[in-house]
Amino acid sequence: MIKIIRYNDEEGRRLTEGLLSRSQLEHGNVQQTVNGILADIKEKGDKALFDYTKKFDRYDVNKDNILVTQDEIDEAYSQVDQELIRVIKRAANRIRAFHEKQKTNSWLEPSKNGEMLGQLIRPLEKVGVYVPGGKAAYPSSVLMNIIPAKVAGVDEIVMTTPPSPEGKVYPTTVVAAHIAGVDRIYKAGGAQAIGALAFGTASIPKVDKIVGPGNIFVALAKRSVYGYVNIDSVAGPSEILILADDSANPVYVAADLLSQAEHDELASAVLITDSYQLAQNVKTEVEKQTAVLERREIIEKSLDNYGAIIVVDSFDEACELSNRIAPEHIELSTREPFALLPKIKNAGAIFLGHYTPEPLGDYMAGPNHVLPTGGTARFFSPLSIDDYIKKSSILYFDRAALEELGEDVIKFAEAEGLTAHANSVKVRL
Repeated sequence: MIKIIRYNDEEGRRLTEGLLSRSQLEHGNVQQTVNGILADIKEKGDKALFDYTKKFDRYDVNKDNILVTQDEIDEAYSQVDQELIRVIKRAANRIRAFHEKQKTNSWLEPSKNGEMLGQLIRPLEKVGVYVPGGKAAYPSSVLMNIIPAKVAGVDEIVMTTPPSPEGKVYPTTVVAAHIAGVDRIYKAGGAQAIGALAFGTASIPKVDKIVGPGNIFVALAKRSVYGYVNIDSVAGPSEILILADDSANPVYVAADLLSQAEHDELASAVLITDSYQLAQNVKTEVEKQTAVLERREIIEKSLDNYGAIIVVDSFDEACELSNRIAPEHIELSTREPFALLPKIKNAGAIFLGHYTPEPLGDYMAGPNHVLPTGGTARFFSPLSIDDYIKKSSILYFDRAALEELGEDVIKFAEAEGLTAHANSVKVRL
């Protein structure tokens, strides 16, 4: 169960290093298996895709039944609770409104000397969204991956997800995708679906970018096809870090730690506080709440491996540690969370105050819940419409403008030994 440790002692340093070195991509021979699947898809296309789907998902898929039809979409709506559909639509509206604010415009700026410089922003043409199959599929993630692409103006958004042996896709997955604005849904999963999206087959189009979570096979496949297509990221286990002072409610803090620990055994849930009394109270509350939770076994393994309550001497020390960990989610459960905000340099999403629990961001708040993990918040950002656009630079010079810079260009090129570059300007002058 969760431990209380001091930041500056040996155990505290060991835990920190463990958090910084976590990886879900060290799985022995899995990469070799993934490489074989991708090579088959690249060479054999649909035949390999259909064979692997039959082998792994036990569904006899073909070109006539791989696409989810309108009748199947209607059937999915009839199978999902109407109140849940209302909630999904409300979440979609909030997510869409947040991402609309991220839009930026192309620009072109002329100057008086005959030059114009600018930037052209265009959406990607085709995006593939991968969604895990079965009841482990999360409709919230469907919304988070599709809606920003739709807002960005992507021409075609296709989704792949593993079918059941009967050829069905989990109804909430279909409903969420339809509400979000997906164009087509294909019954294909695993590394084979990633390969199909990356290379294209007769049934599934080649896309420009692949986004969405998946198991180790999917994660490694996405990493392997990067370069053929773009990808969002290779996501690691979920993380929450809570910075709390003695104003925090231990019941709330414990509940928020457990909300992430229940994801899987590799999830990390850490509290940093300057109050030893709060640390003790939270530990007691974690044990009390865990005892009645459905995913108790997963939670206990997660807390044993990657959970901790770390007691620090000051919040300067807490922020220093937080910035080293660079967590996916951070909650500032303090009297004055906005005063602490300027000190947080590395985090995927920052939750301020006692009444902003992390699950609010997972489902309904509006900001994207696809966040950098494993310390990558030091240099990565949350999924946004920027992930679904491309930018081109625009340059225009008339003769007078070229003459103004030409001699400097020639000097620069000759200094680098690129005389043909220099000549390209010389012939115009």
